[in-house]
Amino acid sequence: MSTDTAPEAPSGDTVGSPGDAGDNVRWFAELGLGDLEVVGGKNASLGEMISNLADAGVSVPDGFATTAAAYQRFLGDTGLAQRIAEQLRALDTDDVRALSTAGREIRRAVVEQPFPPGLEADIRAAYERLAGDDGEASFAVRSSATAEDLPDASFAGQQETFLNVRGIEAVLQAIREVYASLYNDRAIAYRVHHGFEHEAVSLSAGVQRMVRSDVGASGVLFTMDTESGFRDAVFVTSAYGLGEGVVQGAVNPDEFYVYKPALHAGRPAILKRGVGEKATKMVYTDSAEVGRTTAFVDVDPADRRRLSLTDDEVTELARQAVRIEEHYGRPMDIEWGKDGLTGQIFILQARPETVQSRSGNTTERYRLTGTGDVLVEGRAIGQKIGAGAVRVLTDIEEMDQFTAGDVLVADMTDPDWEPIMKRASAIVTNRGGRTCHAAIIARELGIPAVVGTGTATRALSDGDPVTVSCAEGDTGLVYAGEVGFEVEETRLDAMPDIPTKIMMNVGTPEQAFAFSRLPHAGVGLARLEFVINRQIGIHPRALLDLDELDAELKARIEERIVAYPSARDFFVQRVAEGVSMIAAAFAPEPVIVRMSDFKSNEYANLLGGELYEPHEENPMIGYRGASRYLSADFADCFAMECEALRHVRDDMGLTNVKIMIPFVRTVTEIEGVVRLLGEHGLRRGENDLSVVMMCELPSNALLAGDFLQHVDGFSIGSNDMTQLTLGLDRDSALVAGGFDERDPAVLALLEMAIRACLERGKYVGICGQGPSDHPDLAEWLVEQGIESMSLNPDTVVDTWLHLARTTRTA
Repeated sequence: MSTDTAPEAPSGDTVGSPGDAGDNVRWFAELGLGDLEVVGGKNASLGEMISNLADAGVSVPDGFATTAAAYQRFLGDTGLAQRIAEQLRALDTDDVRALSTAGREIRRAVVEQPFPPGLEADIRAAYERLAGDDGEASFAVRSSATAEDLPDASFAGQQETFLNVRGIEAVLQAIREVYASLYNDRAIAYRVHHGFEHEAVSLSAGVQRMVRSDVGASGVLFTMDTESGFRDAVFVTSAYGLGEGVVQGAVNPDEFYVYKPALHAGRPAILKRGVGEKATKMVYTDSAEVGRTTAFVDVDPADRRRLSLTDDEVTELARQAVRIEEHYGRPMDIEWGKDGLTGQIFILQARPETVQSRSGNTTERYRLTGTGDVLVEGRAIGQKIGAGAVRVLTDIEEMDQFTAGDVLVADMTDPDWEPIMKRASAIVTNRGGRTCHAAIIARELGIPAVVGTGTATRALSDGDPVTVSCAEGDTGLVYAGEVGFEVEETRLDAMPDIPTKIMMNVGTPEQAFAFSRLPHAGVGLARLEFVINRQIGIHPRALLDLDELDAELKARIEERIVAYPSARDFFVQRVAEGVSMIAAAFAPEPVIVRMSDFKSNEYANLLGGELYEPHEENPMIGYRGASRYLSADFADCFAMECEALRHVRDDMGLTNVKIMIPFVRTVTEIEGVVRLLGEHGLRRGENDLSVVMMCELPSNALLAGDFLQHVDGFSIGSNDMTQLTLGLDRDSALVAGGFDERDPAVLALLEMAIRACLERGKYVGICGQGPSDHPDLAEWLVEQGIESMSLNPDTVVDTWLHLARTTRTA
């Protein structure tokens, strides 16, 4: 069977003349990182893992590599080297047509050139040994350049890979094709622009046993978050079939995040699961012709809605990835495959991550200052904003129409597009996920990209100005026209001391990793209703009553939850994912999670919500917060919220999560909620659990001492406190002009609450909008002795610096 790996060659065993410095072939098992100049970065890395990480549980299919010396011999002994050098000497790589012509002629000459007899004999001998008696064996033939995959130079994807290559004649042809790919247009241009001499780069061809991921799954993973640079997570992408579909961007894959500290502790570690479209997959064909041995086929619609990996498989992948990272001592970019016949997971390639690992001690924050109509949306790559004229290209031959600063719009990109990608202000594609070619190159170039839009080439018109924004979270947006934006740069190691803690209000889990790079003392407000709205979108009672719903509504809900074991599991796991993403991003600093604070009209907007929510004339002071949790109608829903938080804290070990109870009208209510939390396994004081109460009603401040007997502190909600103190509806435009957190009556109540906490040694912070909007209010709060202020992320730096100028540290 072609799933087996070949026996390892004995250490030091080579095919060719023993002791000859010009050995043509080396086995992976005898290679290591010190052999980069011999077999290139990719093959040296494969050898390094086979030689050093097999005992650590890292599985790599065996194989052999032709040497750089063999490549030089192939060119030199045949006279090709001199002819190629002459052709490239006067080439202007910015002349797209001249580059294309030269590259095509060189590649044809290489592919048509026979091997020197000694080299061909050595390859044949190595193939016979690797294939053994397995007549069904198939192989991947990959390129490995001697200057590729270095920390400061990513050549990823520039040379060719051939999959499902069967038989020695096909392997020989594929090796010549690999050699020729060193002179792809993009590779020639890349070397010129990065200062590499053409003659200084040699090529090794790796011949590796294929893993039967054509009937399994495969993908790419990074041992850090590719967008924010967050180091404590492994980011995994996965789709059905061969991994080239993910790498090329032809498939929108599933996505997973795995938390390294939980992984090390042997705890459940998956932070997030995301179901990708996975509309197609790359599989084997019956053709023996090199380049035609694989094809894309449609994925069954039922399989598209399911995750392509189990939790155990994701965890195993992450374990192997972390072992590789620890061995190499740096973040890694890894390709992997799951054999669909055996279920075994293999590492197929590993290279240093080359973009985020170069980031320094500054962070740039892009922010739109204007608005516009959204034309298309997709996955955001990076966190920047770019603008320019749309240039829709359907074929690489149209690249001469592209001018510097245009927005490149294409179905998908491959390495042939790189000469123009580096001139784009932004990139937008129909297909692809966060590890596709367009995404990888956009990160390396430092430009925004929106991938997987589905309709960009149809929805965007050539020549129209657009703004491409990746600064608004996980979703990238393409706006009509050139919308204004600004860039703020912050030095992360140069923030001055101030006499209070600055925390953040965070409600969008997908932005948590990026926000955690800002200076902070944790999260003072993580709104669970934001997580439910974005991650669930379905009323919790509708999930619990799924079997009793009418057929149409039931079908709509079932379509959303199909990747999860049950409707209840969907809610609990998705809420846990949202909370754990935020908690992991900010660990070990505290993350105060406020239990859901939907009003009845907001719950009604969730799918199925109109079946369960009452009509209230003023939902702002109605069925919400503590009173909802204690009601019989909501008891089972509240139990699911508690189960999610218990999983995050107790199972995943993210005990930096604290719980906050909103809108508590009476002391009896807080007593009841704290007791209810305990019944659901969230006992105050157990496993370092703190329970904080929102102080947002005048009654909370007036009876602060009584409330504080049952909780560990207050987080002041200045929005509701102002509304209820001044008797105005903050949702009403008619009276909005009178809303001001600095009103003397509001300040009197805030002072009362702060003093009560300080006198009792309890936590006191503020998480309302006031300090974000009013620097003078922030100053006043510091004077009162407030322990922390939780601000909107976009005001953290400004407020911090303002307080440094106007207050004195203790």
